[in-house]
Amino acid sequence: MENALPSLRRERGWSQQRLADELGVSRQTVISIERGRFDPSLPLAFRIARAFGTSIEAVFVPDDAS
Repeated sequence: MENALPSLRRERGWSQQRLADELGVSRQTVISIERGRFDPSLPLAFRIARAFGTSIEAVFVPDDAS
């Protein structure tokens, strides 16, 4: 699944660690999501969207929709 996480994070001036702290996950989890190696659970996807004040669809794009 593709995602806009790196660009959203940079727009806020947040480090990967800052985002991890906001979400209650490890920095490695953020790195894995950003690189597309790990798809977040639905609850985590909602937390990510809320952290950026946007919808899940604005953050994540399924592989078949890109």
